[in-house]
This record gives sequence, structure tokens and C-alpha cells, in this order.
Amino acid sequence: MALAALGYPSAARCLGGTCCAILSRMLAHAWSGDAAFTACLRLFRSYPLAVRRHYAEHRYGSLVLADHSAGGARFYVLIMEWDDLFVLRPWDRRDSARVEIRRDEPVPADTRQVIESAVPVPRDGTLLGWLAGRQVQALLAVYGRLTEPWDDPAAVPGILVMPPVGSQPASWPALAANPLNDGRLWEYVARGQLADLTPLVSRRPGRVYWVPGPHDRAGRPGRPAGARIVVTERLSGEDFWLPAAVYADHVTFHDGSPPRTATQLLALPGVVDLSRGHAVEHLVGA
Repeated sequence: MALAALGYPSAARCLGGTCCAILSRMLAHAWSGDAAFTACLRLFRSYPLAVRRHYAEHRYGSLVLADHSAGGARFYVLIMEWDDLFVLRPWDRRDSARVEIRRDEPVPADTRQVIESAVPVPRDGTLLGWLAGRQVQALLAVYGRLTEPWDDPAAVPGILVMPPVGSQPASWPALAANPLNDGRLWEYVARGQLADLTPLVSRRPGRVYWVPGPHDRAGRPGRPAGARIVVTERLSGEDFWLPAAVYADHVTFHDGSPPRTATQLLALPGVVDLSRGHAVEHLVGA
């Protein structure tokens, strides 16, 4: 890469230690750019459950990153636009401008830090199962549709941990209320403690339903508090089985509302059959 392209003087003007210092700075920038680009590739290859493919060109896509380096989570969207171009932007587009990441080109230090330390978020609509042996003991529903410029950016991604209604806390997953905060989500996926249920559910129409809570039915974006998942019949896959039950998150367990049967829940407005592929990606109302 030419020094002038990085804003440095030409080699003809470099003398002695000044030239060495300039070359060192150039190499540091080039290495940081290459490392950031390589880290982007690694994220897309290592976390397929986090990648949302573009409909027009399936080999490209995007994923959401959660950065906890400053304490609370900040979210970013990493987009693979071409084979040689990634773009990083904040979840809230008003926070800062998007940054392009190319091989062997310099990137800002804060961009490199996000790429190398932030944790991918499973894509919106992913349904995971917490396993005890081969039995699914709880569901994990991922929400967080990518926002449009006119959407409320306060509706950030998250994961609902949903044990069966009537189960005891001793059998619940050893997860935080929001597993994105404890940093171990992908460890559980890697060792088989968490299984992707989406392919199984999508092949069984009329078996698994999303029942939105009052918050969703009112059309307000955000955490889908009060939502439930109703599994009407046992589902069996090659490596696990999902019991028929009503599954609810921790907020629903403690909201004091009277329990409802599966039949009553399925009669509520807004119920979605999760076997419909387009519906799985919209667990939370827009």
C-alpha cells in the first residue's frame, strides 16, 4: 500500500529515523487492518447460528455483535457486503458512522477492539433447546430484528429463557435471565448443551406456536415480556426430544397472572405457527 494513501510523505522525503518511524506506523496500520478483516471472516465462519443471510445474494449477510467492554452491552451490526468488504455500524445508527473494513487497510482502534472482543448474537428468531441428556428442559427464544432507520433503536436484541410452566427452578437452565450477559452461551452450543430446534420445528406444522404477550399485542417494540411458546405434541429429532408443554420466561412466572391452558393461549390474538419459516424470524412484533 502506498504511504501517500495513508497520509504519510513519500519515500523520497523520508530520511533516517524519520523514515523508519513512518514505515513502522504504516506496517502497524496494515497489520491491524488485516487482523480486523481476518477476524470478520472468522466470525462469519465460526458462528453460522448468528449469520442472517441476504436474500438477494445468499453468500453475503450480517450478524449482530454484543460488546461488554465498557460494562453494559452495546450492540453493533457487522455486514459482509462483498468478498473483500465488511462494514461495521452501531445498532443505533445515530451513535456513529459506519466503518468499512478491507484487507490490508487501516481501521480505527475502537473498530478493531469491537471486532476482536465482541460476542456474536444468535440471529433473530432462532429457537434453542437446553438439554438434559436427550430431553429439552427449556427453550431459548432469540429476538432482535435488525432495525430500519425509522425504527426505535431502543429495541435491542436479547434471549428469553423459557422453562415449562409448572416446572421447578431446580430443573431450570443455569443461565442468566439474559444469556447474552454471562458470556458462556457459545460454550454451551459448542459442547452440545444447547441445540438448534429451528430445523425440527420448521418441519412440523401445527405443533409449536408463539403466543405474544400483552406488550407485543399492543405493537410496542422491545423485550417480549409475557410471551409463551406452546408445544402441542412431543417432537423428536435424531439427538433430542421436546416435550409437549407451555413454556414461559422468568417474568411470566412471577407476574402474578392466573395460569392459562394451552387451548386458552392458542385462542388469543396474534398466535403464530413457528413452522412457517417467515414467522420464525419475527417473534417480536415490529
